[in-house]
Amino acid sequence: MIAGGTIYDDVTILFDKNIHVIDRGVNTQGCDIVDAKGAFVSAGFIDIHIHGSGGADVMDATPEALEIISKTLVQTGTTSFLATTMTMAPERIDAAIDNVRKCQERVHGAKILGVHLEGPFINPVRQGAQDASFVQNPRLSTIEKHMDLVRMITLAPEVRGAEVFIREIREKYPEVLLSIGHSDATYEEATESFAFGIRHATHLFNAMPPLAHRALGIVGAVFDDARISCDIIADLVHLHPATLRMVWREKQEQLILITDAMRAGCMKNGCYDLGGQQVEVTDGKARLADGTLAGSVLKMNEAVRNMVKHTSMTLPQAVRSVTELPAQRLHLEKKGRLEAGFDADMVIFDEGLGIIATFVAGEAKYQRSL
Repeated sequence: MIAGGTIYDDVTILFDKNIHVIDRGVNTQGCDIVDAKGAFVSAGFIDIHIHGSGGADVMDATPEALEIISKTLVQTGTTSFLATTMTMAPERIDAAIDNVRKCQERVHGAKILGVHLEGPFINPVRQGAQDASFVQNPRLSTIEKHMDLVRMITLAPEVRGAEVFIREIREKYPEVLLSIGHSDATYEEATESFAFGIRHATHLFNAMPPLAHRALGIVGAVFDDARISCDIIADLVHLHPATLRMVWREKQEQLILITDAMRAGCMKNGCYDLGGQQVEVTDGKARLADGTLAGSVLKMNEAVRNMVKHTSMTLPQAVRSVTELPAQRLHLEKKGRLEAGFDADMVIFDEGLGIIATFVAGEAKYQRSL
């Protein structure tokens, strides 16, 4: 078992929907037994940035799409996620969020924690795979009707109206994670945004200015401020292995792993749609026609494996970056840890990070032969 940064042997976890006891020598008489047979057990993985998987996308705005995503993600060890939107027409975003509201408690796989708004409040200079024609200046009135579901917002703090917007969110909705991303901010602008409410950085290095020795940009500002957490796409496509090592050295316990997966996640190579744009997926790379990276097809267990393989991150540290830390940043009181009183969201995996079984609220949602 992996918990609290430590690997424990010969431990019994007594659970139903919640974890009740974790100890050695627990009396299991009358209980159904799941024998991990020497495999690792950890809290379930939490993905705070994912657009889709299994051929479905959050922006499809249908119950079927969310069900497909939910049931696909448990195959990767993910037990909960933020349904992430795109920069599209306002009515499309509204429809996607309304669909999450309707289906949040009805999906049968990984749980939907809420919504991550990736845009439309971004800088078109750093649009990435977002559609610049639908970029808006940030205004709380645009999204206030959805704030019961919104848990994270990625935005460009240097654009017109952003400071007022950020301050309003911090005052009225302090538990919402405000993240700098798809931004052309300078080091100075990024640092200033941390002072008025930005607390995180979305897919660090991607869709932002490159790090230079005289123009440090967002990356330099994030490295320079120990309070700011960040997430990365550790698929070895978005970032070089040496960059993964650099980020880990700099951010340590403030580093979260995400997938940023699009509908082609857990699917074959081919042509797919992302935010109304055609994406070609070949050999683990998802690109628009002009070559721009368009999300990923990364699986969360692969992200953990890549960090353990290519950096000095230990397995417990890598697991923490997809369990305890995202739960902390989203203020999830009962998720992210194997501990009595917490939700029984758990994953069993082998030494190669292959997923053996995934439990959501104590129920086996995915299982391969042990």
